[in-house]
Amino acid sequence: NSKFKSDLKTRCYKFSLSMITFTDILPNKRTAWIIADQLLRSSMSIGANLIEGSAASSRLEYKKYYEIALRSANETKYWLTLLMDSGLADQNKTEILLTEARELANMLATGVMRLKGKI
Repeated sequence: NSKFKSDLKTRCYKFSLSMITFTDILPNKRTAWIIADQLLRSSMSIGANLIEGSAASSRLEYKKYYEIALRSANETKYWLTLLMDSGLADQNKTEILLTEARELANMLATGVMRLKGKI
């Protein structure tokens, strides 16, 4: 369980770094800037909420941070799909990031379900 949490945090951190690189190569267009801003906020929020949740004072508070991280992962999938479908981003690079966002969201959803006692 501890290794799972450590791996998840590491993956979220690496995902944030990948997003920085990805957004830096987007076209110099107003729409790309706006979406990139939202994408960076949501993608970096995933790991940031896990780290913040580590200092939670209760199980309920810890669960809330996991839920926020999950919502951020879902939002990240939206922005990535929008970039890809609009043609603003390279489809192959976007698909790789979208796959990782889906995997992170699935891991977080499993964690939320465990914290709620439904698994």
